Amino acid sequence: MKENETTDTGCNEVSDYHLINPKNTINILKKYDIHFQKKYGQNFLIDSHVMNKIIRAADIGSDDLVLEIGPGIGTMTQFLCENAGRVIAVEIDKKLIPVLEDTLERYDNVNIIQGDILKQDITKLAEEYNGGKPVKIVANLPYYITTPIIMGVLENEVPVKSLTVMVQKEVAERMQAKPGTKVYGALSLAVQYYSKPYLAANVPENCFMPRPNVASAVINLDCFDEPPVKVKNKKLMFEIIRASFQQRRKTLCNGIRNYSGLDIPNEAVVNTLEEMGLDASVRGEKLTLDQYAAFTNMIEKFNVCS
Repeated sequence: MKENETTDTGCNEVSDYHLINPKNTINILKKYDIHFQKKYGQNFLIDSHVMNKIIRAADIGSDDLVLEIGPGIGTMTQFLCENAGRVIAVEIDKKLIPVLEDTLERYDNVNIIQGDILKQDITKLAEEYNGGKPVKIVANLPYYITTPIIMGVLENEVPVKSLTVMVQKEVAERMQAKPGTKVYGALSLAVQYYSKPYLAANVPENCFMPRPNVASAVINLDCFDEPPVKVKNKKLMFEIIRASFQQRRKTLCNGIRNYSGLDIPNEAVVNTLEEMGLDASVRGEKLTLDQYAAFTNMIEKFNVCS
């Protein structure tokens, strides 16, 4: 890896070869006759300030193995290579592999893998390239698969220390939402069960080429070694959470009663809520993760489906 000058903040200055420079991005696109693929959610970042915020939020150091999802033409990958010990870049679009080999030619600490991240064995990658130690995931995710990718990583409990990703702003807000807010929901609870979310930056549309139709945000998910709540039946808890938000204006009792995946007597639900000091008319959006865990532990014996 070649030496690069850095700013006082520890992030990289923009050099004449960096693709974060819009002119360089345009030149590469022309050179390889690349047309933006909507189906892959290809919007290339062209703002160095946002790039530096991503690097800082991910807290990348020379001892880190970074797994980048969807490197595109290598814009973020260049900065990752200049800060991390090694970068594994997984790109689904076969046509972009020769482009990446070109734009990342100066770096000897990057491995390019062509494939679908949802089909990659991250545990195997961590073992092969990082001695089994947790990796850091950094990505400008295609928005149409944001949730499946993030939840796939978290739910499979693969060795990941953190995820720092560019997502649709609305999704970032849902991930860190608190009980009682309009955007609080099943995604909020799932993300917060596995990690501590932190909104690192809001990113306007003009920071990309081409401009997306939605505002974006950078969110950092610092993965827990152990979940913050103790629940005996995790699967049941998330079934209850899904039931609670299936029709968010309904009460928790009605949500559970109308959910096909659960068979819990309504009387047991009401009695359990009262035992917890909650009214039978409470909506699921009012309960904290702690309360969902406690409710699950108390109600499990009544679930005929378990």
